[in-house]
Amino acid sequence: MSLLLVLFLLPALAAAHQRPSSYGSSALTEWRNAKASYFSIDPEDAVGGACGFGDLGKHGYGMATVGLSTALFERGASCGGCYEVRCVEDLKYCLPGTSIVVTATNFCPPNYGFPADAGGVCNPPNHHFLLPIQAFEKIALWKAGVMPIQYRRVKCLREGGVRFSVSGKGSFFTVLISNVGGAGDVRSVKIKGTESGWLSMGRNWGQIWHINLDLTGQPVSFELTSSDGTTMTNFNVVPKDWEFGKTYTGKQFLL
Repeated sequence: MSLLLVLFLLPALAAAHQRPSSYGSSALTEWRNAKASYFSIDPEDAVGGACGFGDLGKHGYGMATVGLSTALFERGASCGGCYEVRCVEDLKYCLPGTSIVVTATNFCPPNYGFPADAGGVCNPPNHHFLLPIQAFEKIALWKAGVMPIQYRRVKCLREGGVRFSVSGKGSFFTVLISNVGGAGDVRSVKIKGTESGWLSMGRNWGQIWHINLDLTGQPVSFELTSSDGTTMTNFNVVPKDWEFGKTYTGKQFLL
């Protein structure tokens, strides 16, 4: 009798936990199927990654991050994009009605020593999300291991403006672009000093962009275009007395 009662109550309990996602109005794509797994990390060690963001806490991403498989990473073009992820199908381990929004900050490399369907979880053509355990446990129990999920791209909600961290030497000028709202993933960058017109920058890796241009003593402007085609210009966001190693904050993409 108790077993029958449990079976009767399960759908009701699941329904009680279901709620519409607060990101529905900012969704950029439909839900798509994928799989996810997790790795353990101390929040104080959340640095590095294939997108170039460095200290994830300092740049505002924290543990709500993800490493994307080859099929999703797009050689770094997806860095900074936001994904809403929810657990599906696994009633034993999923936390019903939950989802989490994570930012792409890393790459989950393929392991060609295993087939894509037997150990090579991040091998092409798999769509796989490698989450910090702190994010994974927002949607499922850690015992789930590799689990089926659904994901969709959503707009990134950021505090403050876009950050431009400049580095380089001499005429070799690089900029890390972080804390990007809207689509989140910058797909092209143009730069302008007071002694030049608009020039295209190249993607060094992740969201680090470079150009060979002497900008000493000039205020610097940037034009950013994200994956949804939105373009934003930050005029003179880097002042004329700029220094390598400094970060400057500009305007933000409108949602």
